[in-house]
Amino acid sequence: MALDATGALPASRTEPDGSAVVRILSYNIRSMRDDEDALARVIRACAPDVVLVQEAPRFFRWRKHAARLAAKSELVVLSGGATAAGPLLLCSLRATVERTEDVLLPLTPGLHRRGLATAVVRFGAVRLGLVSCHLSLAEDERYAQAGLVLDRVAALGTPYTIVAGDLNEGPGGRAFTRLTATLRDGWEAAPRGTEHTHPPVGPRRRIDAILATEGVEFLGCGVPRDLDPADLTAATDHLPVLAAVRLRAPA
Repeated sequence: MALDATGALPASRTEPDGSAVVRILSYNIRSMRDDEDALARVIRACAPDVVLVQEAPRFFRWRKHAARLAAKSELVVLSGGATAAGPLLLCSLRATVERTEDVLLPLTPGLHRRGLATAVVRFGAVRLGLVSCHLSLAEDERYAQAGLVLDRVAALGTPYTIVAGDLNEGPGGRAFTRLTATLRDGWEAAPRGTEHTHPPVGPRRRIDAILATEGVEFLGCGVPRDLDPADLTAATDHLPVLAAVRLRAPA
């Protein structure tokens, strides 16, 4: 199995039977308010097939900003952005896109609007659902949103689904626990690299996660150790979470 330099995770590949190894990146990019070139270098260094972004640009010329980040990262925009209230999906040309949908979650007066960027893509013979989310800072709303994420996973109707994002709480929190009662936590399944994602200097909280439905085989998941520390601190206020997963083709 081919390995790369970012935490020795397997490289992307499609197997003869149509099964696929897919690299998944989850990253809160703080509306690209920091060093955009450093951000793109971090993404490129992770060599992802899909990126589940949180806090993508949502205001003036947001589509142009998203397209520029995708181009600098050698990816394309899949869905999301302002139409999903911040979550965004990027992908490589390896992905074949079946459909996309941006979902706005119920608005609580006085709090920020939240949403989901979702898609169904194919790698080899495998269909994969994607849900990028950024849950509320308010505990009760965050718990309710976790339930809506699970509803969306069920509605996608795919044999495998990845949910990733900024959950705004760590393991043991009510929303995190609600999600992991149904979904598998990549870090717990196959820890690779380091655990904590916030803040980028002296991280002490794991509030960003990559989760998956049953059947997704995690080959490794965590914050890569071998990324440029200067780029990580310049890019945004979170650290990225990178996973490699194996998806078996249908029999």
